[in-house]
Amino acid sequence: MASSGQTDLFQAGKQSELFGEDSPTPEYRGDPDSARAELYRILAEARAAERFPWEPRTVLLYRTIFPQMTNWLPDDEGAQLRFEFEIEIRRLEAA
Repeated sequence: MASSGQTDLFQAGKQSELFGEDSPTPEYRGDPDSARAELYRILAEARAAERFPWEPRTVLLYRTIFPQMTNWLPDDEGAQLRFEFEIEIRRLEAA
């Protein structure tokens, strides 16, 4: 059978050439100052409230992103903020 002149889309190894297999995957690193400001803002809202100041959906969001954002800070500072946030969450859950 004669070749039609079309390239084989399923040839092994060709796809890696498109994406530069040897180039490292860029790693996103959040800005510690921006993260710190946002974390302290969320924590201040929680501390000032007698009951959850957020909708249930926002509580779930903050429970997910707060610990993740602390990873952009020095280890000790991040651990302290996670601890303080968890204390506030437990207090608000009990209210």
